[in-house]
Amino acid sequence: MPVKNRFAELLPEITAWRRDFHENPELLYEVHRTAGKVAELLRGFGVDEVVEGIGRTGVVGVIKGNRDTQGRVIGLRADMDALPITEITGANYASKTPGIMHACGHDGHTAMLLGAAKYLSETRNFDGTAVVIFQPAEEGGGGGLAMIQDGLADRWGIQEFYGMHNMPGLPTGSFAIREGAMMAAADQFDIIVTGRGGHAAKPHETIDTTLVSAQIIVALQSIVSRNIDPLKSGVVSVCVVETDSTAHNVIPQVVKLKGTARSLDPAVRDQLEEGIKRVAENVAAAFGAQAHVEYERGYPVTMNDPTSAQHAAEVARQIAGGVDMDLAPLMAGEDFSYMLNTRPGAYIFVGNGDTAMLHHAAYDFDDDAIPAGSSWYAGMVEARMPLSA
Repeated sequence: MPVKNRFAELLPEITAWRRDFHENPELLYEVHRTAGKVAELLRGFGVDEVVEGIGRTGVVGVIKGNRDTQGRVIGLRADMDALPITEITGANYASKTPGIMHACGHDGHTAMLLGAAKYLSETRNFDGTAVVIFQPAEEGGGGGLAMIQDGLADRWGIQEFYGMHNMPGLPTGSFAIREGAMMAAADQFDIIVTGRGGHAAKPHETIDTTLVSAQIIVALQSIVSRNIDPLKSGVVSVCVVETDSTAHNVIPQVVKLKGTARSLDPAVRDQLEEGIKRVAENVAAAFGAQAHVEYERGYPVTMNDPTSAQHAAEVARQIAGGVDMDLAPLMAGEDFSYMLNTRPGAYIFVGNGDTAMLHHAAYDFDDDAIPAGSSWYAGMVEARMPLSA
C-alpha cells in the first residue's frame, strides 16, 4: 500500500482546495464558508450522505463500501478552524482575512481528508461504511466534544476513530505515532490575588499584590519539581499577569494570573489542580493577602488505543516504508481526545518537513505531504474493512 497513484493525479486539485481554505481562514465554530465548501465537494464526489450542522458547524459524510457483510464503520476526522494570528508567510495564497491564518495546518488536514473521500467514493474498495468527519473549533472551542454530544458516534454507529495532524520537523510524508498517551490534558486556571493597594512610596501601608503574585508564580513550579513523580510528566505555566493599575507608582489592589496545566496521567492531573489551589491560597495567606483560584479542565489526554495504534502504524509503514513508534508524547492538547474517549482509535502525525512550528506566523502546510496523508486516511478504511477474497 504505497502512496496511491490516484493521489498523485489528484494532487493539483487537492492543493487548490487547501490553498483556498488557507486564503479564507475562519475561527472556532464560525467556519461557515469552509464547512459549506466541504459539504459541496462531498456531494459532488457522490458521497452517500452529507449532513451539516453536527456540533454546530461540523460536516459528516457517509461512504458505503462495495459490500457490507460485517456492519463495520470507521470514522476519519479532520479539523477545519484557523487561529487568531497575523500571517507573515508572504505566500501568494496567504490569508485574506486580517488577524486570522491557518497556522496549524487544519487547511491541509481538511484537504487531505477530502481527497481521501473522493478516492473512496470512486473506488469503494472496502466492506463496510466510512464516515468522514470535518470538525470545527479544535483550537480551544471543544468542537470534538460538541460533535460527540450531537450524537456523532451513535448516530452513525462508528466503531473506531482515526485522526491525523501534520508535524513540522518530521520529514515530509513520514509518520510517527505511539501507543497510549499521545498528547496531554490541557487545563487552564485563573488566580485572583487580592491585597491592599496604595502608594508605591509607602509599601508598609499596603499588602503588595505584585510581590505576592511573584511569590506564587515561583512557588507553583515546586508542584512539578517536588510533588509529581519524577518519572511522570506535568507542566504548570503562568502566562498572563494583569493588575488593576498601570501606573508606575501604584501598588495594585488586585492582580490576576492566568495559566495552563498539562498532564499525561489522570492522577497527575488531579495533583496539579489540588497543588495550584493549595500553593496559591497558602502563599497569599502568608503575606496577609487572599488568592481565589478558578480551575477549568479542558481537553483530556489524547490516548491511543494500543491495538488501534498498531493498525495505524501498519498502514503508515506501507505508505512511507517505516514509521517512528517511539515518538515522545507532546504536552500540547488535542480535542480528538473526546472521540478517543468514546470509541477506540488512534491519532498519528504526518511529517511537514523543515517548516516553521505550529502556531507560528510563518508556518505553512507543505502540500507535498498530501499524497501520503490522503493515502493514510483511505488506507485505514481499506485495511480495517477489507473486501474478502
